[in-house]
Amino acid sequence: MHAFFVDGESVSETSNLDEVRKLHADGRMLWIDLGESDKTKDRAAVDELLTGEFNLHPLVLEDIWEDRALPKIEDFEAYLYVLVHGVRMRADKNVHAEIELLEVDIVIGQNWVITHHHGAECIGQVRQSLQRSPKSLKKGPAWVLHGVLDHLVDDYLPVLDALDAQLDKLDEAVIHHAGTPTGHRILSRLLSLKRTLQGLRRICVQQREILLRLSRGEFDEVPQQAMPFFRDVYDHFAHVTDLTDSHRELASNAIESYLSMQSNRMNEVMKTLTMMSTVMLPLTFVAGVYGMNFEHMPELKWHYGYAFAICSMAAVAIAIVLWFRHKKWL
Repeated sequence: MHAFFVDGESVSETSNLDEVRKLHADGRMLWIDLGESDKTKDRAAVDELLTGEFNLHPLVLEDIWEDRALPKIEDFEAYLYVLVHGVRMRADKNVHAEIELLEVDIVIGQNWVITHHHGAECIGQVRQSLQRSPKSLKKGPAWVLHGVLDHLVDDYLPVLDALDAQLDKLDEAVIHHAGTPTGHRILSRLLSLKRTLQGLRRICVQQREILLRLSRGEFDEVPQQAMPFFRDVYDHFAHVTDLTDSHRELASNAIESYLSMQSNRMNEVMKTLTMMSTVMLPLTFVAGVYGMNFEHMPELKWHYGYAFAICSMAAVAIAIVLWFRHKKWL
């Protein structure tokens, strides 16, 4: 756990719980970052600090420490709890079109902010920003909340660009490999990409609603002068949601294109086999007629009977092929 507070013209840091209590009692503006781990050695002491000193509800504390799949916002009498998700591409290069959700828990009170995160870079970015200029921490907790959300939304764009690049490559590969063993792998990756985008869209829709409520001034913890900045964050995230919808539609269209091309290739195969069967059917008929074991067949004793049968079959086959060409079926 790390607590940040403004000391003169710079931001100071402490991990001492007793010092945090004293700073809070003095009415100092505090930002308490619980870090990435929920298995800290002093977990019990931190829980006692959060419930005793900051009066956090036990259910809020449970939500902070546990992983939650969906964003949410809850307004308590003395503080506001916001749960949002950031995203990043998985580090495993063998996994295609997979993203990792990064939960960020933020609680803002009258003169304090509590954050907990799982690898989200936005927290570190805000900390670096405060080290350069502690103005946000001086202004109040809503400005820290804005900084975290602003950086979190900005981190969505590189992920969407990476997914878009993968989608473009797969869309181009569909044209050349539909119906082949390579095409089957491409289809599997397209389905994985579509599933990823569907999950991302589900997060984006609910998170956009949270940002909309913050931008409308529904909560007393967000001052009026901060509204334009939260509206700006909402506008950026609305663009992220639109991009997600667009990428999801492109993935669906690529899958439909693959299936359509595979169907067309199958139709071409069936057309070729049908033409071959059509050519061979009369030849089989001629061979079957002369294969019958009747005693009195005029051509059986004829010297040129075999040649006549072969020429007849060849003539029939050529006639059928010419007919196909005339109809432009071949």
